[in-house]
Amino acid sequence: MAETPWLSTTQEHDHSFVTRAVQRVAPAVVRIDTERRVQGTGLNPLLLDPLLQDTLGDLPNTHQQHGQGSGVVIATDPEKNRALVLTNAHVVDGVDSVEVTLADGRSLTGVVSGSDSVTDLALVALRSGDSTIQAAQLGDSASLEVGDWAIALGNPYGLDSTVTLGIISNLHRSIASLGFVDKRLELIQTDAAINPGNSGGPLVNAAGEVIGINTLVRSGPGAGLGFAIPSNLARQVAVLLESQGEVTHPYLGIQMVQWTQRRARQHNADPNTLLKLPERDGALVRKVVEASPAERAGLHRGDLVVGADHQTVHEPAELLALVEASQVGQPLRLHIQRGEQEFQLDVTPEAMPN
Repeated sequence: MAETPWLSTTQEHDHSFVTRAVQRVAPAVVRIDTERRVQGTGLNPLLLDPLLQDTLGDLPNTHQQHGQGSGVVIATDPEKNRALVLTNAHVVDGVDSVEVTLADGRSLTGVVSGSDSVTDLALVALRSGDSTIQAAQLGDSASLEVGDWAIALGNPYGLDSTVTLGIISNLHRSIASLGFVDKRLELIQTDAAINPGNSGGPLVNAAGEVIGINTLVRSGPGAGLGFAIPSNLARQVAVLLESQGEVTHPYLGIQMVQWTQRRARQHNADPNTLLKLPERDGALVRKVVEASPAERAGLHRGDLVVGADHQTVHEPAELLALVEASQVGQPLRLHIQRGEQEFQLDVTPEAMPN
């Protein structure tokens, strides 16, 4: 009887590109378990009635809170038996202890060597005791195109070594559009499944190179959308965190909203409006922070920023990028329209307060 091909145990199986990519990066993916002491008993406040307190006595006013995330080894130094793990800042923010579980099952104590809440990136240092820890290869996120393959790795819900597949759905997605006004990021959007516990894990391309660090998943309306920090930004921040332990971000001290000609016409057509606003695109100042560089320079609520550093500004994200590229202590020239008046104003950025 002739052998049935699909029953053959000797037939070679042609693994997919996903398999090869995962085999390349998986040894560098880690699980991060954290512990932090927080105020409060950890009990439901409704249970803290006088009878319960009489029964249990004085309750502790602090308790231990456990967290979990993912990370990826990006550098090793065999001579010093040292490795660096890149993860999200929110994974290790304010923790008292960090335990890192390697892909081979070993657990090592980690030390947060630097963290930057603005980009949501952090470095955790490991003392390995040997030179067998593998590092992942960081790819070039600037070379990505919408439709490229995207593979997410991590430990969602504590399920170690989970792999999901999708594509790059969008590039340069402003984090401000997702409601995070305290961050400065343009994110990679993907439909590869990213769930709680994936934070800090790598997003890789078909070659197994890290092209992003998983950071957000959209819940509720629009659920199923995942977001990652581009690898080129992660590389820059990691260098600064390793050398300085922190990242300095220039800061003007204004809150802005998108302003367009269409929105301005609708506003100005309202007979009840008290203030006519410019009918052009730009970044409209919604609030000036007290005692900030912007306040000292004379910026007002309602000013429309239409240019900065000799470049046109069409939206707040463009102005934020120019501010981020500026130097602390060096004046940044803004082109302002206030009512019918246009003028230039020099604002000297300061380091963003923690």
